[in-house]
Amino acid sequence: MELAEPFWNLLAREMAMVMANPQHEALQKAGIYLGDTPASVSTLRGAVYQLRAVINWADDAGLPPNPRGWTATDLKRRVKTLDASLSAASVIGIVSFIRRMVRMSSALSGGWPAEEPWPGKSAKAVAKATRTDVVSTKPIPPEIWFTMVRAAFAYVHTFAPDVLRAIRRRDELLRSARASIIDASHTLDTWLANPTNQVPVHYARDLPAGHPPAVNWPLMTLLLGIVPTLQGAVFGARQSALARSRRAAVLEAVEQGRYTHQGLVEDLAQVTRSDGSTGPWHPGIQQGHIEYLRTALRNAAFVLVAALSMMRDSELHEIGRGCIVEHCNTPAVASTLQKGHPNRPRKHWWITEPVVEAIELADSLSLHAERVFAPFKRPKTSEAIDGALMIDSFTRFVNAHAAWSGLDPIPAGRVRPHMFRRTMAMLTDQFAGSEIALGIQLKHIATRALANRSTRGYAAPDEAWAKHLEGAIEAARFRRLRTLYNEHKDGKTIGYGPGADRVKQAFDDIEDTVRARGGDSRVEEDLLRKARITIRFGALNNCLFDPSNPSGAICLENTVIPEGHTGPLDWRCRPDRCHNSMIGIEHVPIYDAHRREQIKLLETPGLPSLRKDLISREVERAEAVLKLTSQEET
Repeated sequence: MELAEPFWNLLAREMAMVMANPQHEALQKAGIYLGDTPASVSTLRGAVYQLRAVINWADDAGLPPNPRGWTATDLKRRVKTLDASLSAASVIGIVSFIRRMVRMSSALSGGWPAEEPWPGKSAKAVAKATRTDVVSTKPIPPEIWFTMVRAAFAYVHTFAPDVLRAIRRRDELLRSARASIIDASHTLDTWLANPTNQVPVHYARDLPAGHPPAVNWPLMTLLLGIVPTLQGAVFGARQSALARSRRAAVLEAVEQGRYTHQGLVEDLAQVTRSDGSTGPWHPGIQQGHIEYLRTALRNAAFVLVAALSMMRDSELHEIGRGCIVEHCNTPAVASTLQKGHPNRPRKHWWITEPVVEAIELADSLSLHAERVFAPFKRPKTSEAIDGALMIDSFTRFVNAHAAWSGLDPIPAGRVRPHMFRRTMAMLTDQFAGSEIALGIQLKHIATRALANRSTRGYAAPDEAWAKHLEGAIEAARFRRLRTLYNEHKDGKTIGYGPGADRVKQAFDDIEDTVRARGGDSRVEEDLLRKARITIRFGALNNCLFDPSNPSGAICLENTVIPEGHTGPLDWRCRPDRCHNSMIGIEHVPIYDAHRREQIKLLETPGLPSLRKDLISREVERAEAVLKLTSQEET
């Protein structure tokens, strides 16, 4: 069965109309509620696919040709006969489709069973889906992530200024160009009389020796101040004798070596290529290259923002002009939160300087009145570009020009916008105190105060990244440990508290061993790597928890340790009491500011006693930490 048949085609069109207009008064009168938000084109496409699948199954199962003759039992049988290898998510989608059709059955002229097939059961229960804390989205493999993000940053930060210069140069030439060839011969003679002028030619990598390169006639025409559309009249080989003579004069200049493939602008950014050679990142930006380079820059900006902001695809497309703001004294991008929020609230995502640069670049390139990521060919329409298509296009562009641009080719693999969000959340989770920050940035603020199951699911580790992250984190940890060692050796204070005393003792032992051996800095580094200093650098303190000797860790006392958990429980850390705690120099101002802020809060008139007790406890804890620093200094 195909939807081309009139009966099924009408059913599909009615279904699409209902889904696209869920608040229509006719549906309200019929008591049909399908939510407030009209279905997107992709959702409608998926529903049509599901309808076709159900129709084909019904035909194979020998059901009546009209769905009026189907029953709820038949619809349940549709799910029971599904392939066992089908994922739970796919089964949930089929169950949800059937239920949606049941709800709208009274609005369908062709009919549909009105009885609920699975009363009292959720779609997940019908699909027998097991709950997991890890989202199904896979992180982008590290070999793809690094090459793609580096390429996007190179185009946004290094290559974009050259392209923007070329666009401005082309626009300047077009504004001053005339739509007339009068006096073209005199203009050419004057142009050729200037020895600094070079004839623009097309770059050809495999040009045979002694063979002159092809002249870029449109650009040559534009350089004479004439619109490129008149190139045939100015230099046409089959035009007038004057045109042929002008063409011959230009070709003669090329034969003499007076040519350049630099295009509209010179002094392009220099790169080092894989073969060790250095040179400009592009063979020469001609006016014909502008449009595909503009597209590449927009796509690079999209990739960089998607990778580093943790915004959803829908939220990225809602980024508008002038969206860079300051939120809580930090640069942020303002956009619309869509998923699960029919009222589409305005929210802020904190961003770094590369993201600011990428959004500003996309803003400068966009031809749309409001959005920064919009089509170039139809700038006045409201349609959005498919984020996946932008990513795939950027990958192909980078790989096609990798030999010249000096960038590493991006390995093959499926990359989608939501995978950037998942990957960055996982990477951010490697840093102390990241859960709350992730909850804010991912906009997961529903179940717990700031971070919930969804946050942890996005941040769950991935096997493909495990080895890389382990090495990267260990390298960063050792760099900081080495810095502490050098400061201690120079007689500087490196920290306070019992944890700091253990670190100082370990450093002293290393110094004694180096002196006894008469070693140098390489011996120091080797001993430092072999020393059993299990330190975790954090935002409020450094933790010296030793997995081989966990006794005495305050965070593990009088609590139930989650199954499979190893290491300290960060959320129960007590820097003022634990013998594993090391208060670093950088932590002292934080506690001092916290103490002063809490004392100021205590002066609030009419403060409830319970609130006052809680604030007083915070003051005591901050003072206990600061007392450790004062004892050390005295």
